[in-house]
Amino acid sequence: MFDISESKAQPNALIIYQRDTSNEDLEILEEIQLLAESAGATVIATMTAFRRSPDPATYVGKGKLEEIKDEIKVQDIDLVVLNHSISPIQERNLEKALKVRVLDRTGLILDIFAQRASSHEGKLQVELAQLKHISTRLVRGWTHLERQKGGIGLRGPGETQLETDRRLIGHRIKALNKRLDVVSSQRQLRRKSRAKVPVPTVSLVGYTNAGKSSLFNTITNARVYAQDQLFATLDTTMRRVELENFGATILSDTVGFIRDLPHSLVQAFHSTLEEVSNAHLLLHTIDVASNYREECIREVDKVLKEIEASDIPIIMVYNKIDLTGTQAKVARGSDGLVNSVWCSAHTSEGVDLLLDAITEHLSRLHTTCRVDIPANNGKLRSELYGKNLVKAESINEDGSFSIECDLSPADLGWLEKQKNITNLVRL
Repeated sequence: MFDISESKAQPNALIIYQRDTSNEDLEILEEIQLLAESAGATVIATMTAFRRSPDPATYVGKGKLEEIKDEIKVQDIDLVVLNHSISPIQERNLEKALKVRVLDRTGLILDIFAQRASSHEGKLQVELAQLKHISTRLVRGWTHLERQKGGIGLRGPGETQLETDRRLIGHRIKALNKRLDVVSSQRQLRRKSRAKVPVPTVSLVGYTNAGKSSLFNTITNARVYAQDQLFATLDTTMRRVELENFGATILSDTVGFIRDLPHSLVQAFHSTLEEVSNAHLLLHTIDVASNYREECIREVDKVLKEIEASDIPIIMVYNKIDLTGTQAKVARGSDGLVNSVWCSAHTSEGVDLLLDAITEHLSRLHTTCRVDIPANNGKLRSELYGKNLVKAESINEDGSFSIECDLSPADLGWLEKQKNITNLVRL
């Protein structure tokens, strides 16, 4: 039996892509290579195979298994990555036959999440997903997970004997769920606090590595981690943005989506993804330079439907036009509103068009009101003019001012809190 305790920090990886059709999808092969590299592996070689149905014991079949053994010896491979989800039995049999670490797509994505999570909530969510995954895989060729000292697929839970016992893992999962319930409650309280002075929320969504964080940084001047790698951002980040001719809004950057995203991760990040499902507007960021952008769009739409966010208004943001030579432009839908914007987060070209499109959509949330202000409350009247909220004004018989205003949700919340106003009517 091999000893995984000596796993390299940057192992040499062999990618296995087994398809069930005669057509080879190079996009899928490229994506699993990027995932492995994002996890810290060095991809030495790839192998493809055609098989109508997986082998129930080893997934790849006897002939391909021998080819993999030979490749491992020749290339000094430490890690075999399959672009598929395999059963615990298949994983155990493969590791027993190949004498190296074997990782499927789900395990690889979980490992990347374990590396990238930085907030308290993010770490709890990732650990929960990992433990659920591990609980189905207590059939490995070794006995104690406390022998693991890192390496791809081995981070996070699994450092003590506790994680090797299914019953104790169950206890840990319950404890994590309770802690996440507390965090979720705190998030809901913060959301209710924001609702008291309602500021509309705009969420960036999209396929991983589409440039969401770069666009977020360009708009907000924030310093959110942004790199050309898959899942560079996990933790939701929110910033207040002042839009010209509108007012304040909250822009949030969220985790990127990917095809076949493990369901356990969607469940674990449910509270985080609630920020998306509660947004007033979504910016679906797309890598316009990608040859597979249509497939990426479909995958994002699939996840949005799963988290019940598919009915929220969306602006399609075609990012990275600097890589294609495309001009910044907008397109409008049948309702007359901008539904697509072409821009570049890297050069800022077209970002002004995007901000105008956001303002146009959010302006539909404005409310026209009439407020009566006593003659001695000149300060409030001055503030309304200073905020450019006044559409019309007249003087009542008692000398008070009757002012018609165009108010954003935030301005309406502010005005409702003001004292010494005698009447506030929504028109």
